[in-house]
Amino acid sequence: MMKFLSRGMVCLLVAFSMQPSFAADTSSAKKGVAVSDKGVENSTLPLSQIQAFVETFETIRDTYVHPMSDQQILNKALKGMVSGLDPHSEYLTKEEVKDFDQLTTGEYAGVGVEVELKNNKLVIVSPIDGSPAAKAGILPGDVIVKVGNTVVTDMGFEDVMNLMRGDAGTTLSLDIERHGKIKHFSLKRQMIADNSVSTKWLGNNIAYLRISQFQGDTAQEFYKAIKKLKGQKPIKGVVLDLRNNPGGVLQAAVGVVDAFINKGMIVYTKGRDDVSKSQFRATSKNTLLPNVPLVVLVNQGSASASEIVSGALQDHHRGLIVGTNTFGKGSVQTLIPLSNGAAVKLTTALYYTPNGRSIQAQGITPDLVVPQATLSLAKEPFIVKESELNGHLSNGTGGADRFDTQGAKLSSLAKKDFQLFQAVTILKTLPKFGHRS
Repeated sequence: MMKFLSRGMVCLLVAFSMQPSFAADTSSAKKGVAVSDKGVENSTLPLSQIQAFVETFETIRDTYVHPMSDQQILNKALKGMVSGLDPHSEYLTKEEVKDFDQLTTGEYAGVGVEVELKNNKLVIVSPIDGSPAAKAGILPGDVIVKVGNTVVTDMGFEDVMNLMRGDAGTTLSLDIERHGKIKHFSLKRQMIADNSVSTKWLGNNIAYLRISQFQGDTAQEFYKAIKKLKGQKPIKGVVLDLRNNPGGVLQAAVGVVDAFINKGMIVYTKGRDDVSKSQFRATSKNTLLPNVPLVVLVNQGSASASEIVSGALQDHHRGLIVGTNTFGKGSVQTLIPLSNGAAVKLTTALYYTPNGRSIQAQGITPDLVVPQATLSLAKEPFIVKESELNGHLSNGTGGADRFDTQGAKLSSLAKKDFQLFQAVTILKTLPKFGHRS
């Protein structure tokens, strides 16, 4: 999910600055309180409804089987009011705001999973690269059914998150449902300090750039990585891997797209309030690879900011999107601080690709759909080549003996990561996909 919070600032979770805008008529009416709302006719909140809330509050406090403090009841009421809007809106207590702040710095204690409430199920969007969850084999689409000894299928999102939190070094037990079967995982929490950009060479001067999530400094990391690769040798093709990337900061996504295009719309947002309507355009300042052939890898774990990047590059015909349909989170959340130190994380807008497509609940459909297949390659007959014979004659024109190491590497890649193998094959054979017109 997209998330970002700077201390002392109100930020969109995709993250542009915004001040909460409220207009309330504090004068009381005989039968209620008048409330003004932009875009909606002035309505009256009946005193009878307020009375019903007070009565419910007092009934819980005086009669509920387990004693609860006034603050606990109020927090649950506020959480219920906000979480009932959509899966991404929530009320955060003062303590939860601090936890949220930790998550957005890129370093926190946990097992390294992004979780979404989807169809009343707690679904893993993606494990973070190198995290305990990723190493243990937890996958996008896995459903959390049990945390420790607690069955969580009927619990609220925040209650489950509270169960999963803990100090580094402690153990978290998870039961996961995958394809109708229950799998048990015992994970040790650790500090998750994620470097969001990693690179390597794939042969034939093809550069591989992996972004695991979009943090505040991801765009700058991305530029540095490209410059370092270009300093080593010419880049003739790029694989941008956004698979299992749950999203993050909007500006980081915009910055990554900026490395490949130098003009035009990247993404825009639309909401009820004017301040939630924004446009983000490409500039030529950081366009480091304007014409290099490009393949972008995505899958069902590619969400939010990942979909902004792949959607923008697809609409600009700048590269080929390869893989499977993405997650489909196209909403913008704003963290609005409250006077008591708590905050409301509220869905305030939807974002759109340059061509006006809303990604919400639909995702990005790849140009080339390639499932992550598991290959079992046929064993080739044992054939000895001339260059492998003892005492074989040299080429005669000074050419070095040729051994088929490249073919062996590609066969290994095809078995290990079929989607990446397909991306490399495309870049080798169809460079025109680097920049279609």
